[in-house]
Amino acid sequence: MLVRQLRQRPLSWSEYKQNCLPIALPFRALEWSLQWSAYFLSRWALLEVLEYLSVLSVLFAVIFYFAESGDRQKQKHYQAWQVINTAQGKGGSGGRIEALQELNLDRVPLVGVDAAGAFLQGIQLRGANLFRAGLEAADLRDSNLEASDLQYANLRSANFRQANLSRTKLAGVVLQDADLVNADLHQADLRGANLENADLRNANLQGIQWTNIKSIEKANIHAVRNAPEGFVAWAIRHKAVPLAVEE
Repeated sequence: MLVRQLRQRPLSWSEYKQNCLPIALPFRALEWSLQWSAYFLSRWALLEVLEYLSVLSVLFAVIFYFAESGDRQKQKHYQAWQVINTAQGKGGSGGRIEALQELNLDRVPLVGVDAAGAFLQGIQLRGANLFRAGLEAADLRDSNLEASDLQYANLRSANFRQANLSRTKLAGVVLQDADLVNADLHQADLRGANLENADLRNANLQGIQWTNIKSIEKANIHAVRNAPEGFVAWAIRHKAVPLAVEE
């Protein structure tokens, strides 16, 4: 903070003009006037007032910034949803990867989102709420959907190769014809899921909830890893096939 420096009181005119030559009096008078002007200005609090005003302006700017942060976030979310909705039914990413990730980072529910056929390879949606999402034929290779809620989602023909689906809620999902090769399904909830004709080769099935799987007919369970006790035998009884396929 600025500290006001008070000037020393100048001499009176009678004292100041002593020993001054007459020819120099006009210049001495001007000098004396300026000294007194500086003296009075030094005692004026204008600079101090200006300093306080500058501090207040910064404070108000900070207050307004945070007051408007909610509106800025709503605008950001609105724009993200625009990107997602505009790209519905189209192939490619169309900016949906960034939009979905941004919404999920802000903990916005993605319930019922429609991204069928979208290219979403490598998307990071850990812990996302994708309840009843439409991801039919979407490319989700190498994606991270750990601990996400995909219950009753349409994942028919979706590509989940090498995807992280550990601890994901997949109860009641449609996974017919889905590609789950090398996918991590550790502790995933598959109760009521339709896995008909799904490709589960080399998938990690450690700790899955599987006792009420709706259908696993013609699903390929070749070389599944860490399958719970009794799962492979049960799957084969329900017409799954352990078939090695040439890539």
